[in-house]
Amino acid sequence: MSARASSRVSPDGSSRAASDGFSHGSSHGSSRGDTDPKAPSAFPAPPPAPSAGSSPLLLGLGLATAARCGPGLTSPEGVEAQTCVLTQGDDTWARTYYRNATGSALDAVLSLMAPEGRTVQMRCAVAAEDEPETCETPRERTRGTLDAYTAVAEFSAFAREAGEGPLLLRSGSNSPGAGGS
Repeated sequence: MSARASSRVSPDGSSRAASDGFSHGSSHGSSRGDTDPKAPSAFPAPPPAPSAGSSPLLLGLGLATAARCGPGLTSPEGVEAQTCVLTQGDDTWARTYYRNATGSALDAVLSLMAPEGRTVQMRCAVAAEDEPETCETPRERTRGTLDAYTAVAEFSAFAREAGEGPLLLRSGSNSPGAGGS
């Protein structure tokens, strides 16, 4: 890569050459392009490359969140949902995004199925409001491969026991796109 030369004009009106085309601090110094080492750089140094032991999801701006989501589905009764498996660093959890336009309170059960037969379930009270909401499981340390995790949210009419009312919608992180489930 070749260095670019450009001319810079300092506040006192004098000009000098900058070897890389960027101003890296004070304009005072020799004509070789030296800068004041105490002056802050206009362009911060790029973050260091991740080491072999660091998380592959570290992007230099903090931890990235990876999401694997099924399609957005809508029931004839007016429940809309999309369910995802989320991973950030060493943690994995499930989240469902939903909207309840049925006019009645509903029950929802969100399940995160993990490798080795482990399952985490959350019961979510779904208010009779036509506003977007979310429900999520607690985060757990990721074990195995990310594609071994699956999430399913089941929305049912409110009953004394969760899951006892008629099922209105089942939304999964790996639901087929056409037709839903």
